[in-house]
Amino acid sequence: MEKLSKETRKDLFKEFGKSEFDTGSTEGQVALFTARIKHLTEHLKVNRKDFATERSLVLMVGKRRKLLAYLMRKDIVRYRELIKKLGLRK
Repeated sequence: MEKLSKETRKDLFKEFGKSEFDTGSTEGQVALFTARIKHLTEHLKVNRKDFATERSLVLMVGKRRKLLAYLMRKDIVRYRELIKKLGLRK
């Protein structure tokens, strides 16, 4: 599995976190998971029988869901803004 480049990660944290070094914020973590999920989804479209990647994708989606649930409990306004920015819900 190919990792996201350092520049991509910095840009994600700069856009969704407080700064490019704010890697622990919930918004930054969810944005990173979303980027990795999109990447793995494209990989699985080509490699349909890569079950190890499929399992890690499912685990990642679960982690993102838990973080989003936490954010929704703590601050519904930040949650709604993040969902809209990332285009996760309809």
